[in-house]
Amino acid sequence: MNEQDFHLIQSRRNFFRSCAGGIGSIALVHLLNRDGYAAEPADPLAPRPPHFPAKAKNVIFLFQEGAPSQIDLFDPKPELRKWSGHPLPPSMTKDLKLAFIKPNASILASPREFKRYGQCGMELSDLLPHTATCADDICLLRGMRSDAFNHHPGQLFLFTGHMIGGRPTMGAWVTYGLGSMSHDLPGFVVLSSGVGTSAGSDNFTNGFLPSIYAGTVLRNTGDPILYLSNPPGISPQSQRARLDAIRDLNQERQASTGDAEIASRIHSYELAYRMQSSAPELLDFSKESAATQEMYGINQEKTRPYATNCLLARRLVERGVRFVLLMHASWDHHSEINKLLPKQTEATDQPAAALIKDLKQRGMLDDTLVVWGGEFGRTPMSELRRPEEADNAGRDHHPEGFSIWLAGGGIRGGQVIGRTSDLGLGIDEDPIHVHDLQATILHCLGMDHTRLTYRYLGRDFRLTDVGGNVVHKMLA
Repeated sequence: MNEQDFHLIQSRRNFFRSCAGGIGSIALVHLLNRDGYAAEPADPLAPRPPHFPAKAKNVIFLFQEGAPSQIDLFDPKPELRKWSGHPLPPSMTKDLKLAFIKPNASILASPREFKRYGQCGMELSDLLPHTATCADDICLLRGMRSDAFNHHPGQLFLFTGHMIGGRPTMGAWVTYGLGSMSHDLPGFVVLSSGVGTSAGSDNFTNGFLPSIYAGTVLRNTGDPILYLSNPPGISPQSQRARLDAIRDLNQERQASTGDAEIASRIHSYELAYRMQSSAPELLDFSKESAATQEMYGINQEKTRPYATNCLLARRLVERGVRFVLLMHASWDHHSEINKLLPKQTEATDQPAAALIKDLKQRGMLDDTLVVWGGEFGRTPMSELRRPEEADNAGRDHHPEGFSIWLAGGGIRGGQVIGRTSDLGLGIDEDPIHVHDLQATILHCLGMDHTRLTYRYLGRDFRLTDVGGNVVHKMLA
C-alpha cells in the first residue's frame, strides 16, 4: 500500500466516523416513527392521517354527568309495575353491584309513557319528544356495561378506560392520534352546564400525554377563556413583542433539554394569541338565523345554557375542532326522580335533537360523530333517602344494562342494539362494554384502538387498556 492509498482509506474512515451519529440518528428516527414512538412534531396539533379511511372527522360527546335513568328514558320495563312497591326475591338480586341501597329495596316502576317513533319504531319516553323526532338517525345501545358503580371511577372509566386517575382522556387520545384541523382554536374543547361535578377536570385531562392535548374549557358568556382579552394599556404590538421574546427563550431551552413539554408551551402561547381574534367571533351568534336559534332553544330560559353549548359545539367542529365535550351535570337522582328528571330533559332534549338536525341539514352529520350518555345507569329498585316525605323516591347506581346513543360519523342509525332483562337487572342480548364503545368510536375516526398507544414508564398505554372490540353492528 502506497502513501496515497493510505490517506484515501483514512479519509473514508474519518468520514464515517464523523457522520456515524447522524446516520444512526436517521435510522433511529425511522424505527421510532414506524413504531409510533417518535418525538412530538413542531406543531403537535398538526393534522395527521388516520390508520385507515375514516367516516368521522370530529366528535361531539354530550356527556350527561351523574347517570341518567335508562328505565325512565330509553328502556321501557312494563314488568316492573307488577312488582312496584315490593322487593324482589334474593335469588334475583344477589349479584347486583349497588352503591347505597340494599338488594331487598322495593321496585320503583316508571310512570313514563313510551311510544314508538320513526320508521325504525324505536321506543322512547315521553320525556324525549324532540329526540324522538331523530329516531331514524340514532343508534340506541341498551346493553351498555361498566366496571364501575360510583361516579368518579365511572367517569374515569368512560373517558380514560381506567378507574384510577392520571391517564389521558378520550379527547386527548383523539387529538394525540389525529391532531386538529383548526389553526385558531384548540383541538379539544370542553363546555359545561348544570350543577354539580364528580371527576371534573379528570374527564378532560391529558394525563401523561403532552399538555397540549388536554381539553380547553370555554365559557359560553363573556370572554370564552378567562384573561383572553388584553388588559388596558397593552397594545397588540407590545404583546407580540413579548410573545416573541418568550418564544425565543423557550426554543433555546428546548434545544438544550429536548423537553417536549416546552414545545407544548410554545404552541399554547401562540394558540392563545390567535384565539384572541377567533374566540370572540365564535360566541357571536348574530350571523345565526332566528330559525336556527329557535330550533336550539337559545331564547328560552330553561334551555338556553345547554342550547348555547350545543350550538357552540356545531360552530366548533365547523371550524375544525377535533373533539368537543359537553358536560351537563344534575342527573344524579337518588331522590325525587319523578320531579327532577323532567327538569333535566326539558333543559337538554330540544338542544340535543337540534344539534343532530342542524348538522344533518348542513351536510356535517356524515363526518361528525355525536355521542349521548352518562357513566352508568340507574336501578329498577327505589332509593328512599327521606322516607317520611311523599314522592321522595330515587334510583341508585346501576352499571349493568344502561343506555347510550350515537348518531352520524359512520354509525348506522334507526336501530336498537342490546336487550336487558324484563326487570332491567342485567343484559340478555348484545352486551357492550365501555371498552367496546371506546374502540368503536376510535374506529369511526379511522383509528385502530390497539395501535393508538403511548409509551410511558416503560409500557405502551392505550385508551381501551387491554380490552375492547369494535361493535360492527353499530357501523354504517
